[in-house]
Amino acid sequence: MLQFFRNFFKSKVGIVVTLAFLALIALAFASSDIANTGTFGGVSGGDRVAVVGDTKIGTAELAMNVTNAMDQVRQEDPRMTMQAFISQGGVEEVLAQMLSRTAIAEFGRESGIRAGDRLVDSEILQIPSFRGADGKFDRNAFLAVLSQRGLTESTVRDDLAQGLIARQVVTPVTLAPQVPQSVARRYASLLQESRKGSIGLLPSEVFAPEGDPTDEQLQAYYRDNSDKYIRPERRVIRFASFGAEALGNLPEPTEAQIKARFESEKAQYAAVERRSFTQVVTATEAAAREIVDAVKSGTALAAVARNKGLATADIGPMTRNALATASSSAVAQAGFAADKGEIAEPKRGGLGWYVLRVDNIDRQPARTLGQVRGEIAERLAAEQRRQAIADLSVSIEDEFDGGGNMTEVASEIGAELKTTKPVTADGRVYQSPTGETIPEVLTRVLQVAFDMEEGEPQLAEVVPGETFVIYEVSDITPSATAPLKDIRDRAIADWRRDQGQQKARAAADRVLKRIGEGKTLAQAISEEKLDLPPPAPVDLDRRELARQGQVPPPLALMFSMAEGTVKKLEGPEEAGWYVVQLDDVEAGTVADGDPIIAATVRQLSQVAGDEYAQQFVGAIERQVKIERNQVAIDAVVASLAPQAD
Repeated sequence: MLQFFRNFFKSKVGIVVTLAFLALIALAFASSDIANTGTFGGVSGGDRVAVVGDTKIGTAELAMNVTNAMDQVRQEDPRMTMQAFISQGGVEEVLAQMLSRTAIAEFGRESGIRAGDRLVDSEILQIPSFRGADGKFDRNAFLAVLSQRGLTESTVRDDLAQGLIARQVVTPVTLAPQVPQSVARRYASLLQESRKGSIGLLPSEVFAPEGDPTDEQLQAYYRDNSDKYIRPERRVIRFASFGAEALGNLPEPTEAQIKARFESEKAQYAAVERRSFTQVVTATEAAAREIVDAVKSGTALAAVARNKGLATADIGPMTRNALATASSSAVAQAGFAADKGEIAEPKRGGLGWYVLRVDNIDRQPARTLGQVRGEIAERLAAEQRRQAIADLSVSIEDEFDGGGNMTEVASEIGAELKTTKPVTADGRVYQSPTGETIPEVLTRVLQVAFDMEEGEPQLAEVVPGETFVIYEVSDITPSATAPLKDIRDRAIADWRRDQGQQKARAAADRVLKRIGEGKTLAQAISEEKLDLPPPAPVDLDRRELARQGQVPPPLALMFSMAEGTVKKLEGPEEAGWYVVQLDDVEAGTVADGDPIIAATVRQLSQVAGDEYAQQFVGAIERQVKIERNQVAIDAVVASLAPQAD
């Protein structure tokens, strides 16, 4: 579950982002002492997890970084819990990144690199969270975000300064590394390389014991592998949805209301004329009149325009005022003075001289109150209904704020109160054999529901102005390791698979030994005296391998081995062990001037930049003194585990 998180940190972009550009970290990873450079006092203090150079990293900082990182992982897998995140090495991943970025900043300061106030200001201006409605920096928004995150301005500025220093240190190392053509040619030739060998599989299920484990064996396995059996947090949600039906019978709009609306909108019911035109615009009056004369003599307007290198355009239908706005009053007057099919008198507008042909005239007479009474009444009723729903929602929120409960409110609005089965954060019903999910009306409020406490009813708008939902969390089952009695059958199956995996590994060692004594892979496997699949022959080149997409692990191993060697490889998910034998490697050749060489230079240059950055960061970490306080780290882990989702 954390693989994408780790892969990002290993990438070139990840290095620059996580170790150098810390603008987002300043907000999301918030801490109170990230830039504390006070007198060095060692790492023994109980409130610090590490000291990097002269900078102390506090326990609160580590806890907040871990929490934020776990939230990022939850965006990929909503079922991720803090307990699972910790068990999979999340704390160590986060702490390692914190130590690296702090070490880089320390190295930069020791080297005389600084980040002034104006540079920090420029970074703050680029953060979207600090912008107002006009898209510009808003200090009130800035202070509001800091208050929401529990940060001070000095903390954010210090963290941004640290990030800017780190960026100045790391970025130059990654820029424009050049790989020699000779090296690129050698790598390019690898794409033509072919390999022959064979792969044998020793499935764990073949070696798995058939009997059940003893109680002691099962308890020991369960204790050592309890992380496998962590159950996600489950919540039961009570809810009721409602819309206009909750309002009952609203009074119809009165005659006075209809008449008042008609008077206020009288202009839109007045007589109106709209026209459609074919338009040509010229630079001079003379050119415009030549077009008019040619059309009057019988030539089509489009043909005349085309002969002069001009184009026609269809405009409208539009009113006189709309045409005047788009061109000029003179053009509009001329256009509305001509009859259908006629060419209007050329007039000057914003783009030049306009030639208009009237294509269509749509005259709508004025409408009376009697003619539009139904239309107005319908709009008034819809507006009153929307307002009544809004008023009802305000009333419900006030009732909840005053201590009202779901049952009472649902009864008042005549809505049916429903209760979900226990659901997980991804919207699935827990352990549903059919993959049942939550009702659609709850999908938009699910995330909030998993941040709420029990018994805190809320109101949410599902479809603006139409559908609302009231909901609360009625029961929370925290994430925890399932009791052995609940997953005994699964644990027994896992124990058998684990035992089979261990025996398969021992068998792989025996196979390797027999091959070393001169036997073939097939002979070595057959001596196991079990029903094992025969080795599969492999004859591939790297281009064929690349076309497979995600390369199977044993093939990836074969294409990284030395010719004439044999290696073993553990299969994924305790599926067994592979024995990979590479018999022959046939080197590829690349001709001089082959475009693949230039492409390889570009690709290797990118990889080299990544490698330079990783080596440089490693050298900094070795130079800058780093002390870890494992007791404090363990304390942070212990404090986070009870709060796990």
